[in-house]
Amino acid sequence: MTDFAAVHAYLQSLQDRICAGLEGVDGGRFLEDAWTRPADAGAGPGLGGGGRSRVLKQGAVFEQAGVGFSDVSGASLPPSATAHRPELAGAPWRAVGVSLVIHPRNPHVPTSHANVRYFEARPEGREPIWWFGGGFDLTPFYPLDEDVRHWHRVAHDLCAPFGADRYAAHKAWCDRYFFLKHRDEARGIGGLFYDDLHEDGFERSFAYTRAVGDAFLDAYLPIVQRRKDTPYGEREREFQLYRRGRYVEFNLVWDRGTLFGLQSGGRTESILMSLPPLVRFEYAYTPEPASPEARLGDYLRPRDWLTELAG
Repeated sequence: MTDFAAVHAYLQSLQDRICAGLEGVDGGRFLEDAWTRPADAGAGPGLGGGGRSRVLKQGAVFEQAGVGFSDVSGASLPPSATAHRPELAGAPWRAVGVSLVIHPRNPHVPTSHANVRYFEARPEGREPIWWFGGGFDLTPFYPLDEDVRHWHRVAHDLCAPFGADRYAAHKAWCDRYFFLKHRDEARGIGGLFYDDLHEDGFERSFAYTRAVGDAFLDAYLPIVQRRKDTPYGEREREFQLYRRGRYVEFNLVWDRGTLFGLQSGGRTESILMSLPPLVRFEYAYTPEPASPEARLGDYLRPRDWLTELAG
């Protein structure tokens, strides 16, 4: 038995708690853009629903932070969503989730992303088809082993009650997913990623999704607190803006969530609020050998962080 209302209530509460936690560090305030999309909006077959997009701009710590809640539904899914799941073709569906991306001002504070979501389809004459998905990942510009170790320790510990193999499996999934194939490099130092989670049953799958959502602030805020006052200059700022370009490339070229949102007629402003407010591209950029910028390359490949950085 599924419980959409319980998932909906949890995700709205999660959005509130994450926004409050980020405001506590920054001192600024999120502005909320509540939106609705009627079923006859013309954006997709019977598409309806709405959400709450919250954005903190030009804060003391966060140059831009977006935390969005959405609850959208439709009469049928776009072809991109049914290509590998033909049993969903023509089925009415509903999806609810919280997604966030944080772009800090200080280049020594990593960019971070998290998402937790629930999907349910009801094919005619069949039992509902449902699953959970989500995860979180970290994208540093000037990585420090202490921060990488902390991030993955939190991820490991939240996974522990759900099986000895859960962390390794979802870490590896994250490494595969957040990888820029055209650059042959990872987007960052990873974290957790999962999709189509249903084999454990609704209650246990929901419990794991809550564990992921609840752990995000524990994983991220200590890193922010340690690095937000680190001195930096124009060189570090320019490198941060250049590396933000990789974030744009991934979201617009590889991210399935972005593609699904746009193809299903989702709200464009809310989908693309994950993009950084400032970014720069430079042709054939190569960091100076042995520089702090060159050091980042050692972190942009899948590694067993907890073993390598034990201590």
